[in-house]
Amino acid sequence: MNIKYFIITIAFLSFHCFNTIKVEKIKDTNLDIDKAVEKDSVTNSNSYKVVSVENEINRDELVAFSKTFLGTPYVYAKQDPKTGFDCSGFINYVYKNYDIAVPRSSSGFKGFGKKIEIQNVKLGDVLVFTGYKDTSVIGHLGIVCEADGLNSKFIHASSGKVMQVTISDLNSSHYTKRFLHAVDVIKQ
Repeated sequence: MNIKYFIITIAFLSFHCFNTIKVEKIKDTNLDIDKAVEKDSVTNSNSYKVVSVENEINRDELVAFSKTFLGTPYVYAKQDPKTGFDCSGFINYVYKNYDIAVPRSSSGFKGFGKKIEIQNVKLGDVLVFTGYKDTSVIGHLGIVCEADGLNSKFIHASSGKVMQVTISDLNSSHYTKRFLHAVDVIKQ
């Protein structure tokens, strides 16, 4: 086949394929995936084949995944669900599961992510707090699991009395006075 006719044929088939593409929502591992599929143009049957895949993070699913670690012990400098997490290890572990790179240390969140107003927080956003004793440094992190501005709840690995992954109220006096800002690390 002449290369010129080959290119014309490919162009025609590509154009035809774009007219038969549909998008369907499927579940795969821990992500919702928009899967573009193409109708079989040879047999004109209803069987479809994958032509491209686009990942989109499902915030509800990310929060549900983070909640599977409730009760996991707090262990300084760890990020292993079998042995425990510190606050940044927990954040890092959860987001890594969704192929989102975040800093391993809480101090790494200085200037990281897209800052958002607290009234605009969504599930899966990260709350950044000062240290308990040193309020001049970033010392704690949590994931928004119920979004309601200053009345939001967040899941985090707490080194406080509970010493485990737990859910806390942002509007508690302990966390309100230490709250610095919220960041969206999903859509940076």
